Amino acid sequence: MNIKPLFDKVVVTENNKEETTKTGFILPSASQENQQTVTVVAVGPGGIIDGKEVTMQVTVGDVVLCAQYAGTQFKVDGKEFTIIKQSDILAIVE
Repeated sequence: MNIKPLFDKVVVTENNKEETTKTGFILPSASQENQQTVTVVAVGPGGIIDGKEVTMQVTVGDVVLCAQYAGTQFKVDGKEFTIIKQSDILAIVE
């Protein structure tokens, strides 16, 4: 299935979560931190949103830093995704 976001929306997926600490201790899933760096999977076309021209600044494959609890999570074909507004993206990680 192909996901095509609308307007200024961006579909992202989490990067692999850290399951061990730097010293080698294994973390249970409850104590693993919520990921803030995610990978862009699909990007909307932008356009006029609330009377303002919005140009998309990210592209598919970018690793971005986003607000911690931003967006809506959903599953497609057993894979987890989150859809967020471009304004919830804080930076592109290079």
